[in-house]
Amino acid sequence: MGQVFDPTQLRTFLAVAQTLSFTQAAHRLGVRQSTVSQHVRKLEEAAGRQLFVRDTHGVALTEDGEAMLGFARTIVAANVRAAEFFAGTRLRGRLRFGASEDFVLTRLPEVLEGFRRDHPEVDLELTVELSGTLHRQLAEGRLDLVLGKRSTGAEPGRLVWRDRLAWIGGAGLRLDPERPVPLIVYPPPSITRARALEVLEQAGRPWHIVCTSRSLSGVRAAALAGLGVVPHAEGLVPPGLRPLPARSFLPELGGVEFVLLRGRARSAAPEAMAAQQAADALSRAILAAGDRLHARPPLTTAR
Repeated sequence: MGQVFDPTQLRTFLAVAQTLSFTQAAHRLGVRQSTVSQHVRKLEEAAGRQLFVRDTHGVALTEDGEAMLGFARTIVAANVRAAEFFAGTRLRGRLRFGASEDFVLTRLPEVLEGFRRDHPEVDLELTVELSGTLHRQLAEGRLDLVLGKRSTGAEPGRLVWRDRLAWIGGAGLRLDPERPVPLIVYPPPSITRARALEVLEQAGRPWHIVCTSRSLSGVRAAALAGLGVVPHAEGLVPPGLRPLPARSFLPELGGVEFVLLRGRARSAAPEAMAAQQAADALSRAILAAGDRLHARPPLTTAR
């Protein structure tokens, strides 16, 4: 009989793969770091392969670890669906979910499609906005669940994955070091806009805003036209754009974290409790797919 992989160990593996940190994975799962290490070690023993490379710089997946990702996602998702089926529960109610356009134009539709297929009686309302706006709407009780950005290490939120911010632009863009940096940004309260202005001010580098757009399509169009540079998550670079080379001499933007934020329960009423249960289910689906959500989509999916 072939090897059977433990779903608990696979969930731990996915958490480490998405956060690239044993500490953050332990925090997400609510267990000790030693437990995370033990689960990964046992999974590697069961697979007979090394899944992670660990050194002083951090954690990275091996080639076998990359291969394990697909299997782990499938097994964990099937385990969750089976548990929900045999528990006799069918989720119902209205779930108000907010996400930034970065995610909506990449891999999030796959997750939402699977959620709607598994929970057809949940009325899912999607709001697409800037992360800062989504945070405010969540605090005001207008959303139940948000997938958005935060500065590295900031609270609150449940970490899904972390990424680096990069300056990106069109393939032919060349910056003049003697002139102010031309910026293409989202309007306030954009987190990437605030970070870009902060690091440029700290570096004493002059700047001016050449385009402001609330939509990723507007930002991308301006960048493709060569109007300027965009501060953007490296793992979500839109098709046609690329990170600028080091010779552009722009200051480092640092990191950004993508997190899930939950709203407070509306009340103890049945419809409010149903919304919380639906938010739990969608959270699990997003966490299980975290490594796919920030993968750049193929050019054929661009619009």
